[in-house]
Parts: sequence; structure tokens; C-alpha cells
Amino acid sequence: MKCYNLNEKVAIVTGASRGIGEAIATQLSSCGAKIILIARNADKLKIVQERITSQGGIAESITGDVSSLDSFAEIISSANEKWGHIDILVNNAGVARDNIIMRMKEDDWDEVMSINLKGCFNGIKSVARPMIKNKAGRIINITSVIGQIGNAGQSNYAASKAGIMGLTKSMAKELGSRNITVNAVAPGYITTDMTDELNNDVKEKMKSSIPLGRLGTPDDVANLVCFLASDDAGYITGQTFNVDGGMVMI
Repeated sequence: MKCYNLNEKVAIVTGASRGIGEAIATQLSSCGAKIILIARNADKLKIVQERITSQGGIAESITGDVSSLDSFAEIISSANEKWGHIDILVNNAGVARDNIIMRMKEDDWDEVMSINLKGCFNGIKSVARPMIKNKAGRIINITSVIGQIGNAGQSNYAASKAGIMGLTKSMAKELGSRNITVNAVAPGYITTDMTDELNNDVKEKMKSSIPLGRLGTPDDVANLVCFLASDDAGYITGQTFNVDGGMVMI
């Protein structure tokens, strides 16, 4: 991994207790950023915090609900008061509640939308004012290739992830004049706790749809996030970047 210079930057990462979020938080820390970890599972979040601090990083964990604007705004306000500035926001928190439309419960639709899409809105809305005041910022939203191609049994998930891409473009246009970039990263099939539970036949079928012939790793996603968070990406905004081994080519 190339280590971009993020010294003195303050980064907020949601859904940071495991998988992609944990990898993003860890790599941002290794580049010098101070990390604020947000998730609902306090115990797992504490483990990530301790892992980062044991490696010499600075991190604090906050249990919070990204689907609540009041909760997110309170976290941002507290962090801004403590550190004086917020430079990077990674909206990574997300859930899946899969089912075919005839069997999907309204609550399953609402929960996925509230966390995946509204969570991004809440984060951006909460962080926009301090970033505008600071005349700089990096906002990175984690979406999915499923938002581009759809998937049977994942109408709620696909809709939420497609919505993130539209939100990203609109926010890039709103905030660009204030030197704030807004981009999205769309992972494909990534090795996580969920894919670990799949049998080998399913994994092989997944690999067969990927030109590079393998599943990605959380670090593959984190590498791109670190670049987009850095000064090197200062002229990139409003874009969605796939990290999918060539699975989806648009």
C-alpha cells in the first residue's frame, strides 16, 4: 500500500467495527490520520480501536446510529469541538435484508434505506458546515456494484446503493466550490464475514464472473479510499470508482 500523507487529518469512518470499514480505518490511520470509529456494536468497535492504537495510531470509538440525524450531528459536533476540524468522512455503514419483492417486509425496505442511503445523507449534512468553514474536505461514500447492475432478491439494497451514487453527484456539485470533494467507491465481491459463510461452489461461481479471477479484499477497497482522501485526489469529484476485479464494466 502506498502511504498517502494524511498527517494531522481527522477522519470519521462509519461501519468501522469490521470488514471494509475496519480496513479503511486502519489504513487511514497508517497514513497518519486521527480516526473516529462509528458503529453500533461497541465491543467490536473497541477491538478495532485498540488494534489501531497498539500500532501507534490515534483513534476513538463512538457507538452511534447513522440512521438518526440527531445522533450523527451530535457525533460530528463533538468531534469538531475536540479536534477543531473534520477533514475526511467515509460513509461506509450498511446492511442487507435480502428477499424477493413478494416476500420482502416493509421494515426490511425501510431499514436498508435508513442505514445505507439516509445514513449517507445524515453524515454529509452533519459534516458539511464544519468542512465549509474549513474550506476543505473529503467525503467518500461506499456504494456497491449492485447499485449499478441490480440483483434478484436485493431490490432494497440495490436501490439504496444506486441512490448513494446520485447523492454523491449532487453533493459534488453543491460542495465543489468550497474545495470539498465527494466521491463514491463501489466494491464488487469482497471477502468478508458474509462471503466466508458461502460454500465453495458459490464462491467459484462468483469468481467465474470476475475477469481477474478472484474475490477482492477489504484492503483493495481501503487503498482507493486512502487515495481519494489525500491531496493527490484534489481534482477528482462526483465520480464512482469500481473495485471489482473487472466484474462490471460500464
